[in-house]
Amino acid sequence: MGRKLKYKDVVKKGPSISNKKGKKRNQGNNFNKKKTYSLYKIKGNFKRKSNHNEEEGEFKKFKNDQPPSHSPQQVIEESSDDSDVAEFEDPIKQLRETFTGKIVDSVISESDSNSEIENNENEDLAEPEVSESEDDNSVSGDESDNENISFKEELKNSEFTEELVNQNEEDIIFDDLKDPFVNHTNYELHTTLLESLQSPSNLTESISKYWTHLGNVIFQIPKCNNEGFLKTKLDNTTYAKLGQVPKKIDKNSKPGDIFIKSQISKNIINANRSLIKGETIFTSLQQELFSIINNYQDLYYPYRTFDNANEIRFVYSLHAVNHVLKTRIKVVHHNAKLSKKDDVPDEFRDQGLVRPKVLIVVPFKSSALNIVNTIIDLMFAEDKGNVIKKNRFIEDYSGNELSFPKKNPKPEDYEKTFCGNTGDDFKIGISVTKKSLKLYADFYSSDILIASPLGLRTVIGAEGEPERDFDFLTSIELLILDQTDIFFMQNWDHIMHLFNHMHLKPKNLHGTDVSRVRQWCLNLWAKYYRQTLIFSSVVLPEINSIFNKKCFNYAGKARVSNPVQAGSINQVFIQLPHLFQRFEANSPTDAIEARFNFFINRILPQQRDSLMKQTLIYIPSYYDFVRLRNYFKKEDISFVQICEYSKEGKVARARDMFYHGDAHFLLYTERHHFYNRIRVKGIRHLIFYQPPNFPHFYYEMSNLMQEINMNKKVGTMTNMTVSVIYTKYDALQLASIVGSESAAKMLQSDRKVHMVVTGSD
Repeated sequence: MGRKLKYKDVVKKGPSISNKKGKKRNQGNNFNKKKTYSLYKIKGNFKRKSNHNEEEGEFKKFKNDQPPSHSPQQVIEESSDDSDVAEFEDPIKQLRETFTGKIVDSVISESDSNSEIENNENEDLAEPEVSESEDDNSVSGDESDNENISFKEELKNSEFTEELVNQNEEDIIFDDLKDPFVNHTNYELHTTLLESLQSPSNLTESISKYWTHLGNVIFQIPKCNNEGFLKTKLDNTTYAKLGQVPKKIDKNSKPGDIFIKSQISKNIINANRSLIKGETIFTSLQQELFSIINNYQDLYYPYRTFDNANEIRFVYSLHAVNHVLKTRIKVVHHNAKLSKKDDVPDEFRDQGLVRPKVLIVVPFKSSALNIVNTIIDLMFAEDKGNVIKKNRFIEDYSGNELSFPKKNPKPEDYEKTFCGNTGDDFKIGISVTKKSLKLYADFYSSDILIASPLGLRTVIGAEGEPERDFDFLTSIELLILDQTDIFFMQNWDHIMHLFNHMHLKPKNLHGTDVSRVRQWCLNLWAKYYRQTLIFSSVVLPEINSIFNKKCFNYAGKARVSNPVQAGSINQVFIQLPHLFQRFEANSPTDAIEARFNFFINRILPQQRDSLMKQTLIYIPSYYDFVRLRNYFKKEDISFVQICEYSKEGKVARARDMFYHGDAHFLLYTERHHFYNRIRVKGIRHLIFYQPPNFPHFYYEMSNLMQEINMNKKVGTMTNMTVSVIYTKYDALQLASIVGSESAAKMLQSDRKVHMVVTGSD
């Protein structure tokens, strides 16, 4: 019999490693050395997959590493009972709520050498100086020559070992008990809480709080039978605690007080310098946002503006980096301890099924550029640290800016939205170490992923496609959606597709050390631990649906909901009658058909009169646009059309015909207006087939009806109208136009027609 094989021998030692006395240990001839794998690097005889990101700058599909004779595991995708239609269970109630107040240790950085684990852990222990380099071909940080030094040789230096392993563990435990990160990720769910989360009714407690800068915050905390948490004599397990309403961070709090890692705490003030005053680390808005985010609860904040965009980006970038560093430090600390152990106790389970743990979804490359710059500022002081492939990143993600016309300039919000690189097909992996940040890292060697909805869709693919991959979504612990309203203008189906592929059973292990995987990840309960942060500039029912139906965080969720005091209709400066006409529907699905019938039977006959020429029909949904276009063609109605797929020549021709009265109707989509913001002239009658999703589009379109834009040879200025067709499922959009109080009255009134006159003294 050969000697007993220990975990530390398999994990930490190469084929022949010197012990402390300088002698080589006999590995024996009567057993085969185990292959070893890692979430971050594959060791031994198991060949590492090539990093296609190195050459092509984008994520590629990975081949199955199993032998050809072994059929791949079936991918289990969650079936969703949710329809594509957004959730509107009680829109009036929702509106009124606004009045209430297996296999080896892991390393943290990607490299192609066989000793990356050892080198990166040594980086944490010894922290050699790393010179800053932006050359894509430079070798530094996790790509240095001394990667071939074994971990055991590093650990034989007691100075490093004792510093990490035998440090003041009482302080560590004391801090762990307070740290929201530890409380959220270290413990399993009790069966009673799990049953409550899995129940369709999902019992929750709703608590409303008024915070100075956020306003009305509605906390929804999952509840269960508290008796289930009472320990028996045989049960010594500590379970995850029920969520609680967070306490607001004091403005004088120090980074250590709120469990921000020291690596970034020293850089916070400088990174946030342009936004803060004095020596505080946060603005007032950031304090309240981080109070919720740092408590690991989901957040939906629909009041993002161009003024507070940088504040929001800084907060979630700080949280993302802080989360990654805490995970990294825990893994390195456990690796050092495991070097002295024979096996892996359960308390050393500290990883997911795959390495990527943070996913940030943004619409444009310029947004990704801003995030990466923020992360760099947080991690490294000026002229310190090392960002690998930074030059390449700047080249890929900057430039290609739109040129805005000086004559007839675009609206200010348009120029701010589309400033910078507006490329919408991208994805990039980021690997984080203590002294370096590697961009264009392989997805399965990345800690943070930043991507657009389209970029993710091209990787995830569709059912039936031979090459598709969504294993990287299996263990996402932090999901951030910024500028979510723009996703709605790009393609909302991509977002739904993303959520439908989160936390599925992985097809391949990707080098995972199962003995180090958290139990709740193995149980496929990751969706109950994932924190989701959603930031938007408008309140949309589709986003509400995502937040209500696709976010299952056991710690609870917080939604900021404030009443609209003055709707966008107040910014219409032209004297016009605005007619709001309500129709009835039993569900959002029924509303689609009911809206069409109401329009062709009640609205269209009146508008076909010769006195109602030059009628523009504003249509938010492209599918409604196609249906109306087909109906107009069938009925031989005089019309022209402008949609997001219209070519410039046809757009110019349609505008000309409409202005001169050669076409009675103009069918106009919201998405075309979002991306082009043209000034349509000659509008005398404006019909909103559905309230616009962006409230400022309402007054923008209405203000186009000023006299300077009119063809005086067609019609008169006295015959001009604005009409809005709505149902109770349009409550959120309606409130943005007329205000929350007026919208509630209109929806509850027995009268189905209401008129508002603008521009009068």
